[in-house]
Amino acid sequence: MPLGLVALVGSPNVGKSTIFNRLVGSRLSIVEDVPGVTRDRIYGVGQWLTKKFSLVDTGGVEIKNAPFQEEIRAQVQIAIDQADVIVFVVDGKKGLSGDDRAVAKMLYKSNKPVILAVNKIDNVESVGNASEFYSLGLGEPLCISSSHGIGFGDLLDKIVKLLPTDDIEKTNDSISFSFIGRPNVGKSSLTNAVLGEKRVIVNSLAGTTRDSIDTPFTIDNKHFVAIDTAGLVKKGKIYESIDKFASIRALRAIDRSDVSILVIDASLGILDQDRHVAGYAFEAHKGMVIVVNKWDEAPKGLMQTEFEKEIRSRFKFLDFAKIIFTSAKTGKGVENIIPSVEEAYSSCCRRVPTSILNEIINEAQSLNPTPDFNHGRLNIKFASQVSTNPPTFVMFCNNPKFAHFSYTRYLENRLRESFDFSGTPINIVYRERK
Repeated sequence: MPLGLVALVGSPNVGKSTIFNRLVGSRLSIVEDVPGVTRDRIYGVGQWLTKKFSLVDTGGVEIKNAPFQEEIRAQVQIAIDQADVIVFVVDGKKGLSGDDRAVAKMLYKSNKPVILAVNKIDNVESVGNASEFYSLGLGEPLCISSSHGIGFGDLLDKIVKLLPTDDIEKTNDSISFSFIGRPNVGKSSLTNAVLGEKRVIVNSLAGTTRDSIDTPFTIDNKHFVAIDTAGLVKKGKIYESIDKFASIRALRAIDRSDVSILVIDASLGILDQDRHVAGYAFEAHKGMVIVVNKWDEAPKGLMQTEFEKEIRSRFKFLDFAKIIFTSAKTGKGVENIIPSVEEAYSSCCRRVPTSILNEIINEAQSLNPTPDFNHGRLNIKFASQVSTNPPTFVMFCNNPKFAHFSYTRYLENRLRESFDFSGTPINIVYRERK
């Protein structure tokens, strides 16, 4: 089901990034190959109790001379358009500013749920500083301290309470997919190309996400849903002028898709934002296909094998994803997209019999004994697949702290060698069993 989206908005230097890191940092599994975990990262997945949500940090845009210039207006407007819940962060030490009032005015008109978080309330003596923020007309201020972690339980309680509860479970046999990537890489053209011949358009339905259109269609009696987020582009060039905020559209599409198709522009090569978008798809544990579009416009003499090698080097965390070379303009290679989506989704839903799984894990331990780590050696006693989409395996062991990430990677490789998991990530978790 799609995740609710929470947006952090506010002026620069009020602590949004620190709040973001506290809300998602504990859930990030940072290992050597994990994607795009960079300093300017703006999106992630948070969880409180059993409720997961997407989180977007709209920080990073500086307000210069004008109190509310075009860039900050675009930043907040994108958050308003896409978010289910908005956390408006203000500085309790600095006090109420003109920038705060300008942002509050936009939020007040939005009719979106807003949590007014007064940050930098580091002790009891400074609680009184929050009182002046009542004048913003956004309800009771919530005092927090991002540096000390104060008030985050209350903040998360409020977020979860305000998130949509009418999530729609998948009730049919259709496979939903979306093209994701930087602006102007050919996502809409590829969507149109896929919806070309051999298709039966059922209808176009307004999606549960604002500015997205879901298009159900059928190919060879198989049902698909193409999720298109192109609607937001029509609102103005300012959206495209801030490239990293355009990724918010991709974020919503990824959450609602069974399979994400990362589109790379062959004429421009691989850029940092490609990794950012791919990183979110990876952390959302979605099936993946990589499409190199505009291959007809690639630099002369560039070989597909050379470009594929570069992709594998830059996207090590997506080594399970199939790579397709296409041209939406000429139609070349487009016929390979839907079969690759089917393959990825099938892998996402694959189950491994428990007996065979344990044979593979036991054999893996025999061939390559676990290394000493954290003053102990991992001993996996029993393994079980607990879920699909993505395939998730629990390794019951003597102590999870003995599990080194390199050995987890080794086990994943053994599972991939033994079973067809192409196109899907694999989750391996450890549980103690005496």
